[in-house]
Amino acid sequence: MSSSWTAEVEAKAPAAAIFKAAFLDWHNLGPKLIPQIITGVTLISGDGSPGSIRQINFSPVMPFSFIKERLDFIDHEKLELKTSVVEGGDLGNKIESATSHIKVEPKGNSSNVKVLATYKAIAGVDVAEDIKKAKEVSSIASRQWKSTL
Repeated sequence: MSSSWTAEVEAKAPAAAIFKAAFLDWHNLGPKLIPQIITGVTLISGDGSPGSIRQINFSPVMPFSFIKERLDFIDHEKLELKTSVVEGGDLGNKIESATSHIKVEPKGNSSNVKVLATYKAIAGVDVAEDIKKAKEVSSIASRQWKSTL
C-alpha cells in the first residue's frame, strides 16, 4: 500500500531562483544550507537531465547514511521535478519504492515550495516511526532552508 506526506516552505526569493539554487545546484547548496543533515551530494551518472543519478550523504541525524536518487522528470518552465530512490535509505529493508515530486510556485516576489513524498512499504513492515522521523527532519531542513534563502 502506498502512502505519502507533504511539506510546504515559503521562501523569500523568486521561484526561478529557488528552483535553480535549491534543486539544480543542490549538490553544492544542500550541504551548505543544512550541514546538520546533508554532508555531501555527488553526481553518480548523467548530466543533471532525466535519468541522472546523484547520491546524497547524510549525517548521523538520519537513520541511514545515504540515498541514491534518479531524476525522473524535470520541467524548467513549470519549475517542477520528480525523483525516485534507487538505492540506500530503507529501500529493500522497509520500503519497496519512494518518490518525491517537488514544485516551486511564484508567490509575488517570493515563492512556495511544495514537496510530495510517496512511498510503498514492504508488506508487514510498520514504517510509522520512520515517517515521523522523516517529517521531523524535513521540518528542521525547512526551517534552516527558509532562514537562509
